[in-house]
Amino acid sequence: MSHLDLGGCKKRKRGERVFKFKSFGGQGSPVEWTGSFWENVKALLEFGHLERDLCCGGMSCWSFQLEVHRHPPLSVLLFVVEEPVEESLHRHCKYCRYVGWGQHMICNKKYHFLVPCKDSYGAGDSKGKFNLIELNGHILHGIFHSNGFGHLLCINGYESGSELPGYKIMDFWDRLCTGLHARDVSVNDNSQKRGMDTRLLHGVAYGEPWFGQWGYRFGRGCYGVTQVVYQKAIETLRNMPFALLFHHYGSTICNHEISVILSRYQSISGYSLMTLGDLLHFMFELRYQVPKENHIASSYNPRVLVESACRWSQKRVEMATRVIVEALKKAEFKWVSRQEVRDAARAYIGDTGLLDFVLKSLGNHVVGNYLVHRSLNPVTKVLEYCLEDITNAFPNQEGDNSDMNKLTKVQLMKDMFYLYTHILVEHKPITMTMDVIPTIPLASRIILDTKYFIKVYNDEASKAGFTGDSKIYCTVALSNKNSTMIEVGPKTISPPCECFTLDNTTSFNDLRVLVEERFKEMYLGLKGIELGLEAKGSDLVLEKFSNQLGGRTLIFDASNHMERGKEVHEDTFEGSQNVIVHCLCGATDDDGERMVCCDVCEVWQHTRCVRIPNDQQVPNVFLCTRCEHEILLFPSIP
Repeated sequence: MSHLDLGGCKKRKRGERVFKFKSFGGQGSPVEWTGSFWENVKALLEFGHLERDLCCGGMSCWSFQLEVHRHPPLSVLLFVVEEPVEESLHRHCKYCRYVGWGQHMICNKKYHFLVPCKDSYGAGDSKGKFNLIELNGHILHGIFHSNGFGHLLCINGYESGSELPGYKIMDFWDRLCTGLHARDVSVNDNSQKRGMDTRLLHGVAYGEPWFGQWGYRFGRGCYGVTQVVYQKAIETLRNMPFALLFHHYGSTICNHEISVILSRYQSISGYSLMTLGDLLHFMFELRYQVPKENHIASSYNPRVLVESACRWSQKRVEMATRVIVEALKKAEFKWVSRQEVRDAARAYIGDTGLLDFVLKSLGNHVVGNYLVHRSLNPVTKVLEYCLEDITNAFPNQEGDNSDMNKLTKVQLMKDMFYLYTHILVEHKPITMTMDVIPTIPLASRIILDTKYFIKVYNDEASKAGFTGDSKIYCTVALSNKNSTMIEVGPKTISPPCECFTLDNTTSFNDLRVLVEERFKEMYLGLKGIELGLEAKGSDLVLEKFSNQLGGRTLIFDASNHMERGKEVHEDTFEGSQNVIVHCLCGATDDDGERMVCCDVCEVWQHTRCVRIPNDQQVPNVFLCTRCEHEILLFPSIP
């Protein structure tokens, strides 16, 4: 990845405001978020630091310094880049087309919200060759169109080198979307964990993708997958009973390994794990509780600390461990320096060599009901310790604890990977009844083909369900005069409503001017609109609607003076008028998957559906099955 020179961004002005990462986007941080998306973005940027030296291809850029925590100190920079669509090389948004928003009108501006990874802060040549939004591997990258619809392009947690876990990044993004009053936000879920697709694993364990924790739901399936088919696939895998799996796998090695894995977690859980969903759900819950590499010891038993070459007896090591843990408990779960812990323990243990040995060995080990954390303070460069209570680490302690005491995160992930590869995605043939097991790879494929998820953050504009006395929602009905506007089906698509705050003196003529200005500024294809008005222009708007109890909405009639064939919607790029998608899987629109066009009928189909492998190039001449069959029926030429 090419670097950008963001060194100037690190040199913050004295007195410049620093925001809290965990509250940014919440009420009052940094604004009250009382307006529409368009107004909230403008209000937010007033608090940002305008970056004049940052290379963003000539686009305006603002930055916000966000403090994650003070001890140890950690801050990140949030950049907001304003992209004028009319000057962009890519006016149309492919993400809108892929998620099914192709009928949306092209907005004049896009706003990129980015938290770059630390590698982006390296020195490098940035003389116009690269800009911030073109780099890959950001901790966070999301896009908003000026009408409030957005796309989450990527988040990268610990496994990608970030200093923040993925769930904290998602909390931040979700809070930001809520504060800005975004409308709908999509995400293309291609996330993986240790080589495993999380949308498949998390779907079987919880019945929803990982992003479902923040309210993202089925948006659009690839390869013709519908929501009903997707939900059926989820339930099929979640409710797959182990008794059926054991019966069909017979006496194979795979059956034995699955049986061992099930027995291991069955003994830990203390309740019956009957289905594949039960087991994966329980394993996910354990994943955040089990230490990474150490064993869980019961009571103050420090056997894992005693090495073969250790010169102290097990009893002395156990006593020193007990003293150190008790000293840390007095700190009330706060970080304490190594020297402070050592000094407190010396009041009971005089052997400093023994104390040094135990302090060195205790790092990130579980002792009794506590996990002993050890970390190097990046500022003082001093080792520090603290305790974490893990009393509720396991849902039930009534079962046999022998397996629990041996379990590590490494073993847990190894077991999860085995289930993933040998049950969910394994396609090797095996002697079995053909009415059950073949549904597993089919259901897995359906879930993996469902990548686009959407969260509806704010649907008030579409429902006009507000209660404010001085607010009104307005939109424009696009006329089809002279065929200058593109129709989708029998009706012309109009942009969503926008909210306007009025006073008692606002007339319909005043409101018409406000609506024209807003929609001209917001949409690329509406710069020449002229609004018609049925009501008398001098009438007062609020007086006219004073007796209306429900949501107040005005629809203005718009005439258009653009050139014929002007690109207006996201799916009306040049040449798209003649694109026909009609695949064997049932897909009728571009879903972002690789396609091939028949050279006879010019109908597009997925390469996977016509059995062209992904690692194989599309042939120079391709005929669909129908055209190939019709050609074979042609009478031979004498």
